[in-house]
Amino acid sequence: MATAVARNGPQRRDVAAVPVNNPNLLIAGVMLASLIQVLDTTIANVAIPHMQTSLGATSESVTWVLTSYIIAAAVAMPLTGWLANKIGARELFLASVVGFIISSMLCGLSQNLAEMVIFRAMQGVSGAFIAPLSQSFMLDSTPPSKHPQMMSIWGMGVIIGPVIGPVLGGWLTENWDWRFVFYVNLPLGLIALALMYMTLPQRPKETRRFDMFGFIAVAVGLTSMQMMLDRGQHADWFDSLEIWIYAGIMASAVWIAIIHLTTSERPLFPRALFADRNYVIALFFMLLMGLIIFATMALLPPMLQHLFGYSVIDTGMVLMPRGIGVMLMMPLAGYLVRSRVDARLIVATGFAIVCGSLWEMAHWSLAVDTFHIVVSGVLQGLGIGLVFLPLNTIAFATLAPRLRTDGSSLLNLSRSIGSSVGISAVTVMITRNSQISHSDLASQITASDGIGFIDLSSADRFQGMGDTVMAMLNGEITRQASMISYIDVFYAMLWVTAMAVPFLLFMKPSSADTEPAQMGH
Repeated sequence: MATAVARNGPQRRDVAAVPVNNPNLLIAGVMLASLIQVLDTTIANVAIPHMQTSLGATSESVTWVLTSYIIAAAVAMPLTGWLANKIGARELFLASVVGFIISSMLCGLSQNLAEMVIFRAMQGVSGAFIAPLSQSFMLDSTPPSKHPQMMSIWGMGVIIGPVIGPVLGGWLTENWDWRFVFYVNLPLGLIALALMYMTLPQRPKETRRFDMFGFIAVAVGLTSMQMMLDRGQHADWFDSLEIWIYAGIMASAVWIAIIHLTTSERPLFPRALFADRNYVIALFFMLLMGLIIFATMALLPPMLQHLFGYSVIDTGMVLMPRGIGVMLMMPLAGYLVRSRVDARLIVATGFAIVCGSLWEMAHWSLAVDTFHIVVSGVLQGLGIGLVFLPLNTIAFATLAPRLRTDGSSLLNLSRSIGSSVGISAVTVMITRNSQISHSDLASQITASDGIGFIDLSSADRFQGMGDTVMAMLNGEITRQASMISYIDVFYAMLWVTAMAVPFLLFMKPSSADTEPAQMGH
């Protein structure tokens, strides 16, 4: 009898926290909702120049179309756990999708910049709850033994969405109109809403006091950080008083939030999250993932278009194999986790592959061909596919089900912060390194050098032709300087990734059979 109980114990524990009748339809609806939300983080980028003309905006003010969405999503995301307990996770999820559909339609109907910024902020608030709720529902509606498979499916949507976003956005903008970048969310969102309405289960509600002070501190810190990152390049960073003000407010708000979190009786985020060592380290690596993935995706399109002359569509086609690499590796990562291979080893292998792709990219030149760009993208996709799933498995393996919504919102927020910081950091590096490299290269050009039959010391004798030659020479120096700055950034990302890997040793060994240490309160 004792043997039978011992044998059947794990089987009884391998049940979904919130069982559903048709998990496949639920997964389809949840993933479709996640996909349209993730797509909107990148799909609008390529349409910005067209929006600028149509909305009568300046090149600086039109960036608020992107900034308003990012800030609103970052501020709203920490509310996910409290709102899910207050009004119900099902109700919050359905309301978020409805809000995202309506705000997408309003974005497409916008007639001026003010309307667009307001509606994009609404879209950001609605979309902020979709990613963490989708992740927690996919975990809650399936047994623990299927969690790696669920995270594999969810991870493919999260990673592939930003890759195909620019391609789809470019195609819609060139063949239809920039407004269809937002209208495309309507049919997809309505299908997702119908599937979720039929299959989304009710989850237990929990009485939980709202930590207004903690939320304000976190919101002010996140908003100041995003303003500093977005305005830094325009305001010349810390040579500007404006940026110092943002930095001071951010540092003060973050410090207050940390003190409040550690001393408050009922903080915004349950302290049990931060007592889990694996989860805390996973937060750090998720931030790193946001930096690597989104910073790379922000770098490559302008590089391919400005330095290599690729069109928007061709750029998307060249970058799309990165998503293929993710799709190929995610199932293997899931199999390895289910086979009880130490997730830390899988993550380390994935980061090693990412380092290999960055090493390859750091050896590019202006003569690199499409084949090598595609190969490095596939290689990076393979590495990301190996990292993403086991990292989520480690993060949630020892968390009680009641902590999953809060845990998921923090993980997604960490990835969002990483992407914002990464994109701003690499943009600064590209701009400043280009200027330095341009100066260094130009200093090597002497009056005795020549182009063709024109000696530079006597180029002014050729009047218009001489001016054209000098412009061509300066243009080529600028291209070479830009390529050098991209290479410098790839090297920097390589070393940051490599130096982060040893932190995996601080994690406890984790695999698919790891159980939460405490399933209840």
